[in-house]
Amino acid sequence: MTLTPNLAWLLLVVAGLLEIVWSVSMKASHGFTKHLFTAITLVAAALSFWLLGLALRQLPVGTAYAVWTGIGAVGAAIFGIAIFGESLTLVRIGCIALIVCGILGLKLLGGEGVA
Repeated sequence: MTLTPNLAWLLLVVAGLLEIVWSVSMKASHGFTKHLFTAITLVAAALSFWLLGLALRQLPVGTAYAVWTGIGAVGAAIFGIAIFGESLTLVRIGCIALIVCGILGLKLLGGEGVA
């Protein structure tokens, strides 16, 4: 399959969103003791890795991996705060904002090169 840069970025974003799903469902599985959340974790992780692999056909590995983990980290932090009652501090918000700036910088300032 030949990917255009735009399709590669779309696959990468979906892979990042699935990373949020598997990390949040892993927390909800309570150490893999809740089988539904364990299954969601495994399926979402497999799909996330697969889509990341497809995106890597077109995108540089450093850029793609940083964006993938950044989407996952920001999303997991937001869901951790919203669902699991994790702490919300100005420092935490600032650090999350820095991750978002890094993701946007990689996308907007030259992260579209062909690997």
